[in-house]
Amino acid sequence: MKKNVSLIALTLLPTLLLGQKQLTLQSPSGTLKTEIAVGRTVSYSVLHRGDVVLAPSTISMTLSDGAKWGVDPRLTKQETRSVNGTIASPFYKKAEVKERYNELRLRFKGDYSIVFRAYDDGVAYRFETSSKKPFSVAGEQAEFCFPVDGKAYIPYVRSGGNGGNASFEAQFFNSFENLYHVAPLSGWDTLRLAFLPVVVESTKGKKVCLAEADLLSYPGMFLSNVSGSKTLRGVFAGCPKDVQQGGHNMLQEKVLAREPYVARFGGGEQPATFPWRIAIVAEKDAELANNDMVYKLASPNRLKDISWIKPGKVMWDWWNDWNIYGVNFRAGVNNSTYKYYIDVAAQMGVEYVILDEGWSVNKQADLMQVVPEVNLPELISYAASKNIGLILWGGYYAFNRDMEAVCKHYSEMGIKGFKVDFMDRDDQVMVDFYRRTADVAAKYHLLIDFHGAYKPTGLQRTYPNVLNVEGVFGLEQLKWAQNVDQVTYELTIPFVRMVAGPMDYTQGAMRNATRQNYRAVNSEPMSQGTRCRQLAQYVIFESPLNMMCDAPSAYLSEPECSGFITSVPTVWDETRVADDAAIGKYISIARRKAGEWYVGGMGDWNARSVEVDLSFLGEGAFSAEIFRDGINADRAARDYVKETVAVPANRKITVNMAPGGGYAMRIFASQK
Repeated sequence: MKKNVSLIALTLLPTLLLGQKQLTLQSPSGTLKTEIAVGRTVSYSVLHRGDVVLAPSTISMTLSDGAKWGVDPRLTKQETRSVNGTIASPFYKKAEVKERYNELRLRFKGDYSIVFRAYDDGVAYRFETSSKKPFSVAGEQAEFCFPVDGKAYIPYVRSGGNGGNASFEAQFFNSFENLYHVAPLSGWDTLRLAFLPVVVESTKGKKVCLAEADLLSYPGMFLSNVSGSKTLRGVFAGCPKDVQQGGHNMLQEKVLAREPYVARFGGGEQPATFPWRIAIVAEKDAELANNDMVYKLASPNRLKDISWIKPGKVMWDWWNDWNIYGVNFRAGVNNSTYKYYIDVAAQMGVEYVILDEGWSVNKQADLMQVVPEVNLPELISYAASKNIGLILWGGYYAFNRDMEAVCKHYSEMGIKGFKVDFMDRDDQVMVDFYRRTADVAAKYHLLIDFHGAYKPTGLQRTYPNVLNVEGVFGLEQLKWAQNVDQVTYELTIPFVRMVAGPMDYTQGAMRNATRQNYRAVNSEPMSQGTRCRQLAQYVIFESPLNMMCDAPSAYLSEPECSGFITSVPTVWDETRVADDAAIGKYISIARRKAGEWYVGGMGDWNARSVEVDLSFLGEGAFSAEIFRDGINADRAARDYVKETVAVPANRKITVNMAPGGGYAMRIFASQK
């Protein structure tokens, strides 16, 4: 990482507002400004080009011994600095991330600090302490007060409450997968929590995305609404006191009782910092879909050697229900089936095959017990002969009970990674599990894909072997969810959920349905929207370890589409989002890997004609391989047209999109 650090100017007006100290921190370009007030409490507001987008919001932290950080604070020192550099990001949506911010560190009596950073695209703050004594945090006050009753995109947790804060306990156990409820802030259900990120329209329609980063040993933050007002507050699960195996299944862990604190520190390596609280500000929706704040604020890479980490595509068995055809054996969880997956993966140039739920003995929560139908050493050897890596699925309880032994055993056998599932919490104990998993897995050169997981908070930068995270209402839901609008959801997550980081959405359906024809089918599932929409998602959705959800037989019967899917990289050198992208309506993203560009576009349930602007290509002659909706895609969603055309001199290509449609392009230099 390259950085230039220098001192910056700070405005201090110590006599205003009944003795409050007013401090102003501006972003490098001056676009954003945070105004911090230190008086009886500490509060901050955020202004964008002079418009207040976040009104004064109070922050504090209460320790179990009664100390209150940020209440009647005594400011002892203030330090400023400016950073202008880049962060290498080898498994990300761009090869490097520009890091440019101004920082203000406020030191207070009581051995704590509050650090503010102002970037041109957002403001963040965090608490810090250098105390070496054990302590616990009883609670944290994190307010987000909006100046207007703006529209919010709210991902409520699935379980509801029945009144009062006590009802929040039932909501702490959830899969972090839900559709967005769109309503003004005043219409927020005060009995329900939402998980991050959350986007709110503020002054003049400018959007504020609330997120957090560098969550390593502290509970994740939920948001609740204060009495139907314009204010949101952070809510945190208490640290588990008593737990037992179980929940919805025996691979989970149920919290029976919680401690009277949210986090405990001491007795080992002393964490000196807490998570960053982030307010990202965007004038255009496109700015949200290409934001790097969470990545920038995460702790730097802790792995000395990352040469063994290989992103790529994965043939996946669970979504298609092992429902292959055209073979002479009974398909299911057995070696014949998995050898078929391996053969097709090798034929198509896919890097991995996953053995999802079923390869280990059901309900035993013991990953050392393999079902008799699977000869794992034979499969690993067969896959290696085809240059295919195998990834194993494992439930949280089974993986956690003997993590070191599991990782060592399967790494020595030749397994390349684990998909760990059913955590379904983000209290401090579970957040610690994520960090331990990343660390232990890296020790044995294992990749990690977290499912049943809270949103990413930058762990993929700190531990680059964490290639993917679920935390999304993914395509798997369409195996059973009948009355859902997945098309609109797919046009919301790039601007909200994907701001946090990569997501294992598990796209790639070859059975595609119009709005009228869709139905939930477990064994032969389908997607909503067109075939080209599925292709576009391999470009649009950030996913370094990217699933191909449908059956290998289906991909063999669709060589043009599967050929495009397997050609799309999973990590990128450069990313651009079209200016006309609009949350819930339309998005187009162009990504470059080496000398080739890929472009993906998706629309809502309205048919539309779009002009794709390729002016970023620069000088030279280019050709575009285009997959676009066929003329009958509004009736048969699988209808598509593939064509290769010369990119015109004006760098504009017009594409017609069916309802729920999409398009995908590969752009390359023309042969002379």
